[in-house]
Amino acid sequence: MSWRRIDIDQYDEDAYTEDEILSEFETGLTPEQATSAAQTRSTDVRNLLTRGDLNNALTRALEDPPYGRNLDLAKNESTKTVTEVLNLFRASDIAQIIKSLTCEQQDVLMKYLYAGMGKPEQYNSSVLLTWHEKLTEVAGNGCIVRVMTDKRTVF
Repeated sequence: MSWRRIDIDQYDEDAYTEDEILSEFETGLTPEQATSAAQTRSTDVRNLLTRGDLNNALTRALEDPPYGRNLDLAKNESTKTVTEVLNLFRASDIAQIIKSLTCEQQDVLMKYLYAGMGKPEQYNSSVLLTWHEKLTEVAGNGCIVRVMTDKRTVF
């Protein structure tokens, strides 16, 4: 038996499993409730978009991201909603809207950008990269570091 194949964590009583680590980030919603909340948010965003209120549509899309395990449908719906809103902004307006977001909203936006970039067959990568560039200019590299180290994910 090679030493590289031994799971030494099995002998450590203080070792945490992924379930134990991620359980503190659970929202307390069942997958059905989270999916329903994401669909309601998506409907609200579409209503704001039909009124031409892009700024509030983006703000609403970034509210209450679905954090937790087994919420794939809610996460996909939320990512789809955010990317649909992002596609409607003109490149010249991006920096201004990013400046109007709070630091937490900027971090959530960065999470959605990475979620979208992880699925280039579904989402327009050039739009996401433009948003990423502008968001990094406004929020700085700290936004990237916070998102990469945060265990709460939207993908």
